[in-house]
Amino acid sequence: MQKLKAVIFILAAFSSCANGDCGCNKLDRDASTSETVSQLPDQQVCQQQAGNKNKHYRDYYADLEQGIEEDMSLIPGGSLHVGTDEPHFQADRESPERLVQLKNFYMDKYEVSNANFEKFVKATNYTTEAERFGDSFLFKTLLTPSQQSELEEYRVASAVWWYKVSGVSWRKPHGINSGLKGLEQHPVVHVSWRDAVAYCTWAGKRLPSEPEWEAACRGGKQRKLYPWGNKLMPKDKHWLNIWQGEFPDGNTADDGYKYTCPVNEFRQNNYDLYNIVGNVWEWTSDLWQPDDTSETPNRVKKGGSYLCHKSYCYRYRCAARSQNTEDSSAGNLGFRCAKDA
Repeated sequence: MQKLKAVIFILAAFSSCANGDCGCNKLDRDASTSETVSQLPDQQVCQQQAGNKNKHYRDYYADLEQGIEEDMSLIPGGSLHVGTDEPHFQADRESPERLVQLKNFYMDKYEVSNANFEKFVKATNYTTEAERFGDSFLFKTLLTPSQQSELEEYRVASAVWWYKVSGVSWRKPHGINSGLKGLEQHPVVHVSWRDAVAYCTWAGKRLPSEPEWEAACRGGKQRKLYPWGNKLMPKDKHWLNIWQGEFPDGNTADDGYKYTCPVNEFRQNNYDLYNIVGNVWEWTSDLWQPDDTSETPNRVKKGGSYLCHKSYCYRYRCAARSQNTEDSSAGNLGFRCAKDA
């Protein structure tokens, strides 16, 4: 029996590798037993001279920026291309490229941090879904070998490096014995889509739509892979927080971070947005299936995370997309807010 289980895990891991999938889109709280082994009980970037920073952006939209929100960037609307005609993952429906019409809107410069989420929780006495359910998904490298052994039955079958761990939440992002000390300015994680909506509503904002998110990501550029262009490491510098090395065991952290980085660490485009790709996945308001009327529909998430690597999960491109159910949460899933201009 033990040998059979081992074979199943190996085949599942091989299948995921062949599909280029880190398993982030399988971390659904309502996943069927066929997808989950078991259920637990109850700088940097865009380096420019300071005097020229965002010069064209400022000059062209100066009249619109008079009432700009604190820590938000004005994203100009108009006719904008989203999607791509050169998809990397056909199943993700990255294609076709299409033209959308958007109004001007504001986007948070930073992913919502633990410190800001804590302010929301203290003001509203809010309890996240991970706290109510009593568990969330955690990546294997945040567990000791003995913990991995103890929780072997609670791995995701098609992505065995993900564990459903009891007691993990935004307050304990790295495991049940962790806390927020030193992570105050890191992005909040283990938040569901519904948690993100609750925060945005409290802040007088909303989640961005997928086209808005992608327009913001592209930073005024057309048909580019990343917010800054097509080259991953211009000037041989790291422009985002992703996985370096061999996934899922050999993260060399050449970008300086093994896990999440502070929300203000990597400035990535001329709209003054940080970590719009990499670091953590970000919820959007859009349904994965527009006609989905189920209780826990899948919602689109964008941007990839610190666990992404081109050989496995090449989803830190502006056009890339994935999904999870509304009530799902994980250690690499966060959000940022938008607002009407």
